[in-house]
Amino acid sequence: MNPVNEVLLEAKRLSAWYGAAQILFDVDLQVRRGEVVALMGRNGAGKSTTLKAKRSGQVSFMGRDISSAEPHVISRAGLGFVPEDRRIFADLTVLENLEVARQPPRRWPDGSAAPNWTPAALFELFPNLGEMPDRPGARISGGEQQMLTVARTLMGNPLLVLLDEPSEGVAPLIVEQMVRMILALKRQGVSILLSEQNLHFAELVSDRAYVLEKGQIRHQASMVDLAANEEVRRAYLSM
Repeated sequence: MNPVNEVLLEAKRLSAWYGAAQILFDVDLQVRRGEVVALMGRNGAGKSTTLKAKRSGQVSFMGRDISSAEPHVISRAGLGFVPEDRRIFADLTVLENLEVARQPPRRWPDGSAAPNWTPAALFELFPNLGEMPDRPGARISGGEQQMLTVARTLMGNPLLVLLDEPSEGVAPLIVEQMVRMILALKRQGVSILLSEQNLHFAELVSDRAYVLEKGQIRHQASMVDLAANEEVRRAYLSM
């Protein structure tokens, strides 16, 4: 199979609940190698739930069923997750936050080497962090904590990253660095599934998009086609 067309992540009939309330309804999606896919929709549409909720249905990663696997098993398989609420280790330094997430180098199914991240490479990608390697996580700004959360995930050398609302509530400079980071990962063949409601941000980085409304996929298209489709944007994305 051509690596470009290789499906890394596939979800079938995903449904999810918070208590007795059903949030997702039979969601199907795919992410291929080196592809950036956006889950788009208004607040409450089910974007973040798709990334992180316990659910029914089937999820396969690299051809392996991970539907009921524990989070640490999924991480070791090469699937990374960047939460919106950061969850850094406040008492550890920036460098220590990175080191605790280090995992061994990986290879793609065809045997070729996958990207291998080091603190030095991440400090090039996120220069702000490179200026404060010994500063405790509690003493850096919210935007810098967001960058640190992403960098810590990359230290696990993921083949695919789930990225939850990367542009939400951060300064424009941080958003620019997020865009640069996503495009750098894509060039190296890493895939990204991101939850996002900022159409402009999604346009800058995404190849395809799934549009969610009330826990169901209402539309899917290339990012170019979605951006040009005023009817869909007005129905499901405008505030």
